[in-house]
Amino acid sequence: MYAIFRHGEKQYRVEENDILKVDYFDASPGDMLEFNDILLVKDGDKIAIGTPSVEGAKVEAEILENGKDKKVLVFKKKRRKQYKKMLGHRQKYTKILIKKINYNFN
Repeated sequence: MYAIFRHGEKQYRVEENDILKVDYFDASPGDMLEFNDILLVKDGDKIAIGTPSVEGAKVEAEILENGKDKKVLVFKKKRRKQYKKMLGHRQKYTKILIKKINYNFN
C-alpha cells in the first residue's frame, strides 16, 4: 500500500516504514504528525484518487530529527564591473518515519 500526499508545495510518494526529509516542522523528535492532504491511495488493485484530496485518508508519521542540509552556494558576477558576490544558505528539514497509512476501501 502506498500514498501520495502534499506538504507545502511538494508531493511525496510514501509507503509504511519509509524515512524521508520534509520541510521543517517546529516540533521535537518523538512527536507524531498527521497529513490529511492525501492525493492518491493504492493497495494492490484498489486505487482511490482524490478530487483534489481523498476523503477519510490520512498518513501518520513520527518525527525522527530536525536538522540542516548541506550548504548551497550562490555566486553572482558581472563581468568587467568588479562585481562579485557569494552567498550561502542551509535549508532546515525534518526527518520523519511513516508509521501508518489509514484508508478504508469500500
